Amino acid sequence: MAGTFPISDAVELAVVVRSGFTESRHAGSAVVLSPEGEVLRSLGDTASPILPRSTLKPFQAVAAMTSGVTLRGEDAAIATGSHSGTAAHVALVKGLLSREGLTGAALGCPAALPGDRAARDQVVRSGGTPDPLFMNCSGKHAAMLLACAANDWPLDGYLDPGHPMQRKVVDVIERFTGERPSGVAVDGCGAPVFAISLVGLARGIQKLTTAQASSPFAFYREAAALTEAVREHAWAAGGPGQPDTVAVERLGVFAKIGAEGVMVMTAPNGTTTAVKVLDGSSRATTIVALRLLADAGAIEHDAVDSVQAELDLWIMGGDQPVGEIRATV
Repeated sequence: MAGTFPISDAVELAVVVRSGFTESRHAGSAVVLSPEGEVLRSLGDTASPILPRSTLKPFQAVAAMTSGVTLRGEDAAIATGSHSGTAAHVALVKGLLSREGLTGAALGCPAALPGDRAARDQVVRSGGTPDPLFMNCSGKHAAMLLACAANDWPLDGYLDPGHPMQRKVVDVIERFTGERPSGVAVDGCGAPVFAISLVGLARGIQKLTTAQASSPFAFYREAAALTEAVREHAWAAGGPGQPDTVAVERLGVFAKIGAEGVMVMTAPNGTTTAVKVLDGSSRATTIVALRLLADAGAIEHDAVDSVQAELDLWIMGGDQPVGEIRATV
């Protein structure tokens, strides 16, 4: 059966320390690329295919943006976001859909409640129910629907891997990563997710996040616009207190988290890392990525130390912190 690399090819990336006792260990793989694209550091198996999950969203957004859909600022950020479903997020998604007279009923993602606790409580108190608009991938789906409308592609079936929208996504992935996906699965939101190597993912994200707005090629101009949008409107790409939002706002990196322990991050100087935690936990991915970039000299260790307290890495004993999740790379 096809699958990601075995545990024998993983390395320890982080530990969970409780009262001085190492309670758990997170193993996986990671790669760091220099600003010039050279592999500075490789931990574990970075060549075998993984499912990038939501770290594919920047490529999916660029696919929509190069298919006749103009997305800038907050609109671009929500299109590549894994948002937490606040009222502001929902308003952006509704605004995208309204461009073509669409409503949340057109979204192919499942119904959900907001991931943000305050927003979820408000929905429940007001008698609201799960809705596709609240689902963290609704911005991506809205952008895909706009691309379909712009090109007279059928709205029905836009999540089928053979649909023109998804073929466009594959084209973007191949252009940026230099790899042809080795497989396809169904993501949690119902969209196709394409298997590529971790080092290929890192290369693709680096090329996308270091693209220049002055490029003669539309793919790179749109990638530059997307990157700028995420850095300027990190809240739209995530949400209050979300780890990648915190990292973007506080350290100026480009960060995108994916389910099942995947993270990509690019420092302002172009140094890029991609991380896969093999057990699927995402709780350590942000701090691991930040430490890898700091070790590469791309960001300051002191700056990472100052942000770590905002990443909710404390291990609680009763109502007191008694330990932490700690990167060991």
